[in-house]
Amino acid sequence: MSIDTVSTAHPETERLPRARPFVALVAILQREALRFLGQKGRLVAALVRPLVWLFVFAAGFRAALGLSITPPYQTYVTYEIYIVPGLTGMILLFNGMQSSLSLVYDREMGSMRLLLTAPLPRWWLLFCRLLAGSFISILQAYAFLAIAWLYGIRFPWIGYIAALPALALAALMLGALGLLLSSLIRQLENFAGVMNFVIFPMFFLSSALYPLWKMAEASPFLRDLCEANPFTHAVELIRFALYAKGNLLAFGVTAGAFVLFASAAVWGYDPARGFTARKA
Repeated sequence: MSIDTVSTAHPETERLPRARPFVALVAILQREALRFLGQKGRLVAALVRPLVWLFVFAAGFRAALGLSITPPYQTYVTYEIYIVPGLTGMILLFNGMQSSLSLVYDREMGSMRLLLTAPLPRWWLLFCRLLAGSFISILQAYAFLAIAWLYGIRFPWIGYIAALPALALAALMLGALGLLLSSLIRQLENFAGVMNFVIFPMFFLSSALYPLWKMAEASPFLRDLCEANPFTHAVELIRFALYAKGNLLAFGVTAGAFVLFASAAVWGYDPARGFTARKA
């Protein structure tokens, strides 16, 4: 048998290694989608928190908190309009942490170890999980924006399209943070305590609920902490995108934080060098 015959005898086997990574991506996406659909209260729970802020707290803060004309706004806006991008970011933040909880649970049950033993690069398998969680986050974010639209809080129609890449990048950054935390959390029982030290400082030390110039009036130090918070820049990226405007600083910080968190998470899940090696 000639060399040419051998090289062309089984063309399907040559295409299999190239197609396998995408098969894994589709399988993980389907698994996460079925898990999300099976947990019927998950979407409701994800929407309750921002809707309470929008319908209840915003009504009380509207008179107490004055807003100036700052980009991307070209006129005065109500407090409800201001906080919608921040509450959208809240959904992405909590869902990113929810994804890390599922990762810790899967690791304790053994399914995560089984996934990581697949004959594919570890970084690709983790990225597939990250993409799946981000996809669910974006769906929840648009569900919230649809409810806000029905409530009367509306943005330019082009903004809803322009917000998609901003939401995707923010979801990937926060999902990568959750992925990193899942490599650090040893037991499921420790999850709640760790999340309290991550979610609430990130959310309240940001521009989600109040502009940074308002924070500077109370404390310049706290304002600097808010400026250094990557979640602040994720919220501002979404805020500008909803008006079809760009924010290079917010994009750069959010993208840089995503690369940093994702790289640390891949290293953390490396059985030879990462955090999982220390737990063994």
